[in-house]
Amino acid sequence: MPLQHYLFFNGRCEEALGFYQKALGAEMQMLMRFRESPDPPPPGMIPEGSENKVMHASLRVGDATLMASDGTCDGNPVFQGFSLSIEAPSEAEARRRFDALAEGGSVQMPLGKTFWSPCFGMVTDRFGVQWMVGVAAG
Repeated sequence: MPLQHYLFFNGRCEEALGFYQKALGAEMQMLMRFRESPDPPPPGMIPEGSENKVMHASLRVGDATLMASDGTCDGNPVFQGFSLSIEAPSEAEARRRFDALAEGGSVQMPLGKTFWSPCFGMVTDRFGVQWMVGVAAG
């Protein structure tokens, strides 16, 4: 049974999707805007003027699916209590991904050697999503 991540960007989803495509080489699988829904959203669910915001999107990041939405479009996204973990095939690729995710974000733990990985670090991207980037111990 696959476990999938669903992130709500509260109005910044399209920007985030483009960022992840560039930073991680993610591939867009599907994108539907609120105006494209076969059923209109319930009254008051999204602010007026949000018809072009993302109702649902699906990205392929390596072997994983990341789903996303603008949700209720009510301001800045808040992500707490979790991190997305991504394993790179090499230290060079871990650095590339880490640096790309850190652009406009903040580093909590710089990339470095740990007892479980030759290269591991933690970063929060510009949208507030926390990432752990590493290379599997060989």
